[in-house]
Amino acid sequence: MILGVGTDLCDIRRIEQTLTRFGDRFTDRIYTPLEIQKAQKRGASAANRYAMFYAAKEACAKALGTGFRDGVFWRDLKVDNLPSGQPIMALSNGALERLQTLTPDDFEAKIDISLTDEYPMAHAMVVISAQPKRA
Repeated sequence: MILGVGTDLCDIRRIEQTLTRFGDRFTDRIYTPLEIQKAQKRGASAANRYAMFYAAKEACAKALGTGFRDGVFWRDLKVDNLPSGQPIMALSNGALERLQTLTPDDFEAKIDISLTDEYPMAHAMVVISAQPKRA
């Protein structure tokens, strides 16, 4: 069963300007240390990665039905990857609490995420679903 769907489009040029203007003040407020490390590995195209992560966080906050309020904060939403490279979203703190309230008893939540970028835009889609718990 689908619990929430969110999508977001982020202008990479806006992220480039924000990185130039605010640097670490911006990244430390929005991104987890792992996300910063992954973006910085991209060198000159770090802004593309930051924009995809930004879009993913926005999309997930929308899928949770709260946006960034009611205890859901930017760093509560972490983009990571499985060993296969598939992107995943890990939630903590207020975002995890919100997910738990959305998930019916005897079900477990699953978050599917899709990321893409084509300069000057980055896009993310998040689908939160619930599956019956396995016995």
